[in-house]
Amino acid sequence: MMKLILIPAVITLAVTILRLLGELQHWSPRLFSREAGGAGALVGIVWLVPVFGVYFAWKLAKAGAAPGAGRVIGYSALAVGFAVLTIFVTIKTIANQRAQFGVFLVAAVVASLIAYRGWPALGRTLLVYGLAARIPVALVMLAAILGNWGTHYDVAPPDFPAMAPLVKWLMIGLVPQILMWIPFTICVGMLCGGLTLLAVGGRREAPLPGTPGIA
Repeated sequence: MMKLILIPAVITLAVTILRLLGELQHWSPRLFSREAGGAGALVGIVWLVPVFGVYFAWKLAKAGAAPGAGRVIGYSALAVGFAVLTIFVTIKTIANQRAQFGVFLVAAVVASLIAYRGWPALGRTLLVYGLAARIPVALVMLAAILGNWGTHYDVAPPDFPAMAPLVKWLMIGLVPQILMWIPFTICVGMLCGGLTLLAVGGRREAPLPGTPGIA
C-alpha cells in the first residue's frame, strides 16, 4: 500500500507547499485564495481526490482486487446521500453553529464507513492517502495560526469567536482535517473508484485466509 500511495502523497505535498507559497507571495486569488476555506481556489489538494480515486481503483482492479462496480457505486452514493441529507436537516433544525459542526463531523465519519463497505481495499488505500495528505495540512495550519500568516490556513470563518491559538487550531485545523476531509477523501474517492470499474472492469475481492468471501 505504501508503494501505491507514495507518488500521490508526494504530489499532494508539493501542491500543499505550492499553495502556501502562492498565498504568502500574494499570487492570483483565483489560484491561491487567502479567504477562509480557500474559496474554491484552483490550486488545492481537494481537486486531487477524484484523480487519485481513479488511479487507486485502476491499480487495484489491475491486481484483481475489485468487487462489482454496482456495489462500490451503490455504497458510495448511499454515503454521499446520507451526508447531504444530514447536513440539510441539521441546518434546518439546529441553530447553534457548534452543535451543527459536531453533527457534520459525525455525519462525515458515518458516511465514510458506509462508503468503505463498498470496496474495503480501496477504502483502506484512501484512508492512508488521506492521512498522508491531511496531516501535513494540519501542521501547516498550526504554524500559520501561531504565526498569524493571513492565509486561508489560519483565517477563521466569519463570526468565529476569538480563542487561544491552539484551541483555534483544534477547531478549524486538526479536527476538520482528520474527521471531515479524510472522510470526504474516502467518499469521493470511492465514488470515482466505482465509476472507474465501469470502464476497466473488476472481479470480486479475494477474502483473507480463514474469512468468508464478500457477499
